[in-house]
Amino acid sequence: MEWLANPSVGFLVVFLGTMFLISEFLVKSKSLFFILGTAFMVLFFSYHLEGAAGIWVLVLYAAGLGLILLDGKLIGDGTVSIVGLLLMGVSIAVPTPTIIYGILVIFGFLAGAIAAMFFLKVFPRRDLWSKLMLKDSLTSEQGYNSINQTYEGLVGKTGTTVTPFRPTGTIDIEGERYSATSGDQWLNAEEEIEVMSVDGTRIRVKRLETAVKEQ
Repeated sequence: MEWLANPSVGFLVVFLGTMFLISEFLVKSKSLFFILGTAFMVLFFSYHLEGAAGIWVLVLYAAGLGLILLDGKLIGDGTVSIVGLLLMGVSIAVPTPTIIYGILVIFGFLAGAIAAMFFLKVFPRRDLWSKLMLKDSLTSEQGYNSINQTYEGLVGKTGTTVTPFRPTGTIDIEGERYSATSGDQWLNAEEEIEVMSVDGTRIRVKRLETAVKEQ
């Protein structure tokens, strides 16, 4: 495996290993991507790791993967995943023989993580990250309603802004509060607005006088 002494080969192996492993967390591949990703990373580490110190590098890498899995299943805000990616990146760079080699494999790691996103367009998504994708920061305990429940009947209704819009904020319609956007228009608090359109869970509003002129 002397060909792994070449930094360009190391870049390619780390790129492929990272791409397949991260893809395993994003899409349903029946563990195929996990097997491929693990094979590439075992190839990389088996060449570069020596002695007992190598165990700690593997532990660091495994801990990074574990944090990503933990974030997806339990936490869901993405913060812990970032820490996990950092641990994985460090564990990959540490055993490399030169600075140039280390920089290349870090780039390979980042490129692989980004490339994994393209699998979302081809394979069915996992629901591992549903908490992150569907999380709404406005909760009923804070006096807000989920815009998923009543947004369909809001088009054409008028209300007031509760917060400034730059260009997103909160509106009050008939005593209920919703998250909304004003597009390219900046609004101040306590301005009268009208709901112009609703796209999925996205409410678009305009200042009332502007909305009237456009009708």
